[in-house]
Amino acid sequence: MTTIVEDDLRLRGRSGFGVWRRLCSHRGGRASIVVLVVVGFAALAGPFLVSADPNAPDYTNELAGPSGTHVLGTDDAGRDLLARTLVGARTSLGAALIVMAVVTVVGLVVGVVSGTAGGPLDRVVNRVTDVVMGLPELVISLAIVGALGPTFANLVLAMSATGWAGLAKLARSHTLGAHHRPDVIAARMAGAGSARIALGHVLPGAASLVLVASALRLGTTVVSLAGLSFLGLGAQPPTAEWGKMLSDSRQTLAFAPFQIIGPCIGLVLTVVAATLLADALRDVSEPGGR
Repeated sequence: MTTIVEDDLRLRGRSGFGVWRRLCSHRGGRASIVVLVVVGFAALAGPFLVSADPNAPDYTNELAGPSGTHVLGTDDAGRDLLARTLVGARTSLGAALIVMAVVTVVGLVVGVVSGTAGGPLDRVVNRVTDVVMGLPELVISLAIVGALGPTFANLVLAMSATGWAGLAKLARSHTLGAHHRPDVIAARMAGAGSARIALGHVLPGAASLVLVASALRLGTTVVSLAGLSFLGLGAQPPTAEWGKMLSDSRQTLAFAPFQIIGPCIGLVLTVVAATLLADALRDVSEPGGR
């Protein structure tokens, strides 16, 4: 379950862009960013780093151990595991970023509109977000994928269905607090309408805070996507994805354990770096944080 609402008091009223500046001077924050950049570069440049086709089977070379030709070995279809790990990074991280982008935009828009409109609309939206936040995200994701079918697109949709609520709460909280700021009061006295105030005075600050809060979800999102793909609810053959690669290796793991090296290293590096990034963000978001 997301900790976004729990972090609201830490993040409220503090400049998100200032948080990012302090993050760059935080040792753990810098280290996590470097690792994530390296993993992201490997995902983007994967096809240029390895010449092997990640989806081309070679049944004469099944479960070959690591060698000069295949650095991480091959799977039960003779496909190069290094190539599949790099392409799997693109699939896993790309899906996580899509989920984060969707929940960030939806949460930001819903929160700012709700807080600006007030009245019955705000009460209804607030109740809906309370209900959504009370639902177990994993169970809802399983239900949606079960209803729509086990595809990676449906998995991304399912993961996006509940993650926006906490961000909407944060954006709404910031919007309500902004109503009493001197610049907003001055704009209102000058005759500016609600839409102009929301876009010019409220949205920039809310967006920066929501982006910081959204970054806290990266590790959880990557693990959730990999876990559901491991259960067969995400990427389908021959698509390379870290969770699916771990699932495919179960039958032959006893005598070919090298199959899990690539996806395990990718997941561990990404999740540890994302966790360090989240800790660093919390540190620099604290009042008086470094």
